[in-house]
Amino acid sequence: MRILYIDIDTLRPDHLGCYGYHRGTSPNINRLASEGVRFENCYVSDSPCLPSRAALYSGQCGIRNGAINHGGVAADLYLDPAERGFRTLGSNFTAQLRQAGLYPVSVSPFGERHSSFWFYNGFREMYNTGKGGMESAEEVLPVALDWLDRRGGEDNWYLHVNLWDPHTPYRAPAEVGNPFANDPPPAWMTEEVRRRTWDTYGPGCGQEPGGCYTDPDAMAKWHDRMPRQIDSMASYRKWIDGYDCGIFYADQQVGRLRDKLAELGVLDDTMIVVSSDHGENQGELSVYGDHQTADHITNRVPLIVRHPQGVGGRGRVDRALHYQFDWAATLLQMLGRQVPPSWDGVSFCDAFRQERESGRDYLVVSNCAWACQRSVRWEDYLLIRTYHSGFKNYPELMLFDVAADPHELDDLAPKEPERVAEGIAKLERWTTDELNRSPRPVDPLRLVLSEGGPFHARYPDPKFEEYKQRLRETGREAFAEDLEQRRAQSR
Repeated sequence: MRILYIDIDTLRPDHLGCYGYHRGTSPNINRLASEGVRFENCYVSDSPCLPSRAALYSGQCGIRNGAINHGGVAADLYLDPAERGFRTLGSNFTAQLRQAGLYPVSVSPFGERHSSFWFYNGFREMYNTGKGGMESAEEVLPVALDWLDRRGGEDNWYLHVNLWDPHTPYRAPAEVGNPFANDPPPAWMTEEVRRRTWDTYGPGCGQEPGGCYTDPDAMAKWHDRMPRQIDSMASYRKWIDGYDCGIFYADQQVGRLRDKLAELGVLDDTMIVVSSDHGENQGELSVYGDHQTADHITNRVPLIVRHPQGVGGRGRVDRALHYQFDWAATLLQMLGRQVPPSWDGVSFCDAFRQERESGRDYLVVSNCAWACQRSVRWEDYLLIRTYHSGFKNYPELMLFDVAADPHELDDLAPKEPERVAEGIAKLERWTTDELNRSPRPVDPLRLVLSEGGPFHARYPDPKFEEYKQRLRETGREAFAEDLEQRRAQSR
């Protein structure tokens, strides 16, 4: 068996045609979905970048593996000193693939970008494309295609190819143009909704999109596909066009990889998987062009699996609730491995082979790099609990019906206290169960809070004072006072 895993950074599923998007962003991914299984409700347990891949490769939620932040004490996998031997991390995903007889290879700068050197554990070959995630696809694909030319005809390999083009800054080459110039932007974003994202505050909001919240000019300087602010519907359209062009350009590379497999004569013996490390808020919860929340938008990812012999089905849609590492567990079982007992990942291999759904009753997803949030996803509902707002204008509890309101515009928490209580009970039960299985008794979320908050929005960071000053300079003095009150309450 050969396996090609295409890891497209910052790819939200609802901007793909196979997930219902009205723009033609993804003809090649759509084709794979028509030939395999598309997972409708796959979530990463922890977001964004570092915590997500830490969860996938360890098979554990961040509350247990310890890596939930982008810096500070909770930005590395926890290693129990009592169990740290001459070698460690033998249960991680890549090491398990090797034990299943595969030859794992990665084309990605991720390990260096986040100083996450555990990421390389188990790979036989690692190609760092060298720009720390600022690569465009024309700098990544030649490395992957060269490897396939040299080794792709061999059997039993696993090739991980990491594309970054949908991530800010939106970097599709000028020759791509704008294929969506005549297509309307997503209809859910109206002028009324845009104003709500403008008349507020926080990293990523309409006045500070993209994460550079103390200097919004910085993001726009990187590429002309990105407006400085979302100050009009025309600016919103330009912003979304930039994101969608990044997806379109990444999708072209998916087609090139597929064509290479066909050219080598191995397409009919290669499983192709397409997924991402997280989605991307594009106005939801007043965040544009970043991945700052534990919600339906940031933590939900595409997952498309095309098995060469059609195992799992052709053109089938799986709507059950899954963590991304549940698929990793399923793949291990398909390869004849037992899922390591240390994993949270649960295989649904039998159901997949029988072309039926078998998922979880509920999921708990987290983000502790831009805010400190944990959320429960069950039935059609998502309850978001905020422990640190990440300098944003969030209440402690929010409840959304993501089936009726996928863009999280109508907070039901004040109107449905019983459902809120149901979600809190699930969250508390999950937290207790996970900590009981953890090698350390301290919840890493509490460690992040003890440092003053998530790495990108800590109270002790000079950016806190800089952002309050920016709020005052832009006529949002009341929001600066609100931020100061939030800091006082956190002590």
